[in-house]
Amino acid sequence: MTTLKERILEQVERPTDSLDATSRQVFDELVRELERGGVRAATPTVNGWRVRSWVKEGILLGFRIGSMVGYSMGEFFSFRDKSTFPPQDVTQHGVRVVPGGTSVRSGSYVAAGVVIMPPSYVNVGAFVDEGTMIDSHVLVGSCAQIGKRVHLSAGAQIGGVLEPVGAYPVIIEDDVFVGALTGIFEGVRVARGAVIASGVILTASTPIYDVPNERWIRSADPGLAPEIPENAVVVAGTRPFPAGEAAGIHVQCPVIVKYRDSGTDDRTALEEALR
Repeated sequence: MTTLKERILEQVERPTDSLDATSRQVFDELVRELERGGVRAATPTVNGWRVRSWVKEGILLGFRIGSMVGYSMGEFFSFRDKSTFPPQDVTQHGVRVVPGGTSVRSGSYVAAGVVIMPPSYVNVGAFVDEGTMIDSHVLVGSCAQIGKRVHLSAGAQIGGVLEPVGAYPVIIEDDVFVGALTGIFEGVRVARGAVIASGVILTASTPIYDVPNERWIRSADPGLAPEIPENAVVVAGTRPFPAGEAAGIHVQCPVIVKYRDSGTDDRTALEEALR
């Protein structure tokens, strides 16, 4: 018997005008597996995180198969999207979704015990593990991987990626606190227990200064984003740069000011009260 991966890749190779009911059946199987957490766009292994590019290829297949249709939810709310990606009802899985404009797209996984405050959006391929809080105005982008007991504060933007299919999504590991109005993009990985303060922007090209260890953190591989270490406490800072030095201009620079300890844990304990 062929695997789901093999069936997806077989359909991906077909010209768009030859995709048929079998193609839709295979895509629908992928969506079911994504929604139950059976497959993921990226998975942790003993050697680090690994991208499952065939999963993203399968999601892109859905855009080729689907047609534009209108959706209506109540008297005053309507929109148009691909027929292959309708909104998902995650409340039946033990997820608390507070009224007010939240949408969870089909093909994403949201675990039991997750709380979503309005308005928020979880895109296709995303994985949100149990006990996580998604606060108001939060975006969880396509294929982003969010761990257990994560707090995504109001206005946090977690970037997504479908193409190139081999690119790493943003990965937020267990027990991370992400402050309000932050932006984490371009495949950045935030390791377990880190605290990202309000207003921090993290991208693949953003150098990070680690004060306790007196070092700059940059990716050793130009194709990969930097990683925030376990238990790091990151705040928004600035750094001078040569072109702007004469005018006294600095650019933004995330700074690791300390590593998480019992005092930090006490201050972030309000997360549990909010839940």
